[in-house]
Amino acid sequence: MDTQVRTPQQIFMQPQRLLVPLFQRPYVWNQESQWMPLWQDLERIANRLLASSDQHQPHFLGAVVFQQIQNPTGNLQQRTVIDGQQRLTTLQILLDSLHAEINLVGESDASKRLELLIRNPKEYCDHHEDQFKVWPTNKDRQAFNEVMAMDMPATYQSIKNKGSKLVLAHQFFSEQFKRWLNEGGTDEIPARVKAIERTTRELLQIVVIDLTASENAQEIFETLNARGSQLTAADLIKNFVFQRLLEQGADIESSYSNHWKQFETGFWEQEISVGRVKAPRSSIFLNHWLICQTTEEIVSREVFSRFKSFADYDVTPMTMPELLARIHAASIKYKDFIDRGDVLEGAIDRIGLFLYRTKAMEMEVVKPVLLAIFDRDQDQIDLNDTNASLEIIESWLIRRMLVRGTTKAYNKIMTEMIKVIQKTPAGQLSSALRAFLSNQTSDSSYWPDDKEVKSELSNLMIYRKIGRGRLRMVLEAIEDYRRGWIGDQVSMSGVRVRRGTYAIEHLMPQSWERHWPLTDGCTEQNRNDRIHKLGNLTLLSSKLNSSVSNGLWGGEEGKRHSLLKRDVLFLNRSVTDDAALVWDEGKIDDRTEGLIDDILAIWPVPPGHQSSARTKKEVSTIRVTIQDLIAADLLHPGQVLYPSNSKSIDETAVILQDGSIGIGVSISDTPSGAGKFLRKRAINGWGFWLLDPLTKQSLRDVRTQYLDQLMADGADIEGDDDEDISLI
Repeated sequence: MDTQVRTPQQIFMQPQRLLVPLFQRPYVWNQESQWMPLWQDLERIANRLLASSDQHQPHFLGAVVFQQIQNPTGNLQQRTVIDGQQRLTTLQILLDSLHAEINLVGESDASKRLELLIRNPKEYCDHHEDQFKVWPTNKDRQAFNEVMAMDMPATYQSIKNKGSKLVLAHQFFSEQFKRWLNEGGTDEIPARVKAIERTTRELLQIVVIDLTASENAQEIFETLNARGSQLTAADLIKNFVFQRLLEQGADIESSYSNHWKQFETGFWEQEISVGRVKAPRSSIFLNHWLICQTTEEIVSREVFSRFKSFADYDVTPMTMPELLARIHAASIKYKDFIDRGDVLEGAIDRIGLFLYRTKAMEMEVVKPVLLAIFDRDQDQIDLNDTNASLEIIESWLIRRMLVRGTTKAYNKIMTEMIKVIQKTPAGQLSSALRAFLSNQTSDSSYWPDDKEVKSELSNLMIYRKIGRGRLRMVLEAIEDYRRGWIGDQVSMSGVRVRRGTYAIEHLMPQSWERHWPLTDGCTEQNRNDRIHKLGNLTLLSSKLNSSVSNGLWGGEEGKRHSLLKRDVLFLNRSVTDDAALVWDEGKIDDRTEGLIDDILAIWPVPPGHQSSARTKKEVSTIRVTIQDLIAADLLHPGQVLYPSNSKSIDETAVILQDGSIGIGVSISDTPSGAGKFLRKRAINGWGFWLLDPLTKQSLRDVRTQYLDQLMADGADIEGDDDEDISLI
């Protein structure tokens, strides 16, 4: 066995074929879970190279295992891919798409260098497929051959296997490379080509385990994939720091007791979700602190390696005890921020309110900015100016949330904001941040104006679109505003509403059919469009009895009377007053407009501010497959599916390992294909197949759960069950 850390250049340069055995699973990586994170890593590294050729931190991609195949001398060298075939296949698709895009911008030298990594010289090829460095499993070979051999510029829709994940991956990476290469205009293209070429060829690292023909590949595969306790970033940094302290002859016991021991308490060891990743709070804090110090985008995978280079090269002359003390001081402030935001009842200061609201929005990404604000010298911190700064950032975040702006570039925006903070004199921070955010023009960073927010919220089914915690936070803010809490102004009318505990109630119920007949001129669609609008939603201290919640509006036993008797929120006064004896579509629209006006006042923009012109809203159109749901642990191979209208228990299907669906000896790639096989007619399989005939949970319900999670992570979703069923 030979183990080496290698780059794509070293892995793919020599003439060879890396063969994926047919028994391995087909290609399953997708945009949300793998392609986009990989692209973001590449973009970040390439941007660093553009800024400074010295910024060349390598990025670790994982491990692969090869086993040598004995073949005659003089033949093309071959190895079997034991582990890592998804990673290797993706790299070949990525390199081929980059090669094509570099060709299109006329950088022929770089194009020729990349071609050596994706094609074997024709002198080594006895068969057509010998040209490819990686040869995937049987099911993927036709699509791989087609997309890797096509002429550029590509017409992906003309490809026979256009729905294959390999084709979609090629299209995704081509689009990203095209955008990035042309982002700076024609003059910048040569420098950008150089940066992205170097990134992909030399700055990605993979551990390559090369087995001889006689070694037990299965045993090694099982060992590599066995479950173990993974070291966190905090664990690795701790080991690094204390090794250095030991080398420097420092007092280890004192350093641990005074500056590190706290990280091993429950507060710091608690796992926190950041998007789809969970990590101990200590590791997340170190990530945030490092971003604050370096003003660079640093993802969780890079924290330890970036910390080492920061400690060795970035810090002005400072001993390790001094650096550890600096981290400790920042951690005290960080914990104080979080403690302030966790106060759910009574008075709360502006910092605490900012932390509470950003937590409700699941915006951990903003914490480095907060650290930067309070990392300045005390004589540079003006509390009034600081509070005004937090109000500006909060307005930007919440308005973008309400119009459902993309969050994918927030890491970059936060680092730019930190740079503004670090160079701004005392007392001028709020005006500097206001100018910075007002001048943002890209779809991923602009500050929505009053007109856009009003237009979006007037018809938005907000209950379904922004998440319950976020919606509750917005309604709480409106209630506080109506009680007289405006910015830092203290209300004379009473305390703030209790945070994070009130129930969200639909005034006109979701199940309205029995007690709420349609009014004249109103269709069922008109009503359903309004059920989840802002004006039909409120907060209650406790949930109503279901019979009251879904019952009549008027009368002694009606919903309005129940609200009048037991509720004291200002938010509900217009609902229970004498003008609200009837609750209908017109009242919902009127209340929506009033609540929008409150939102615009709570989170204002600078006078005269207008949103930057946008050509289109950035949208990720996501085609969900059964394999995606398996990867998300929402389904599992072997799971039985039941037809929704079946009278026979024998009419079942089963989910197979690769995401296809089996019915007897028939195998279909999609739910609709399986439904069509069973019913002999076109059918929407997502609603047709049930996971449980008793609960009636369908594949559509599971897909909706998956899309909801993606929406919570910041993706914009287009398309649903209205798709042509022939495409599903």
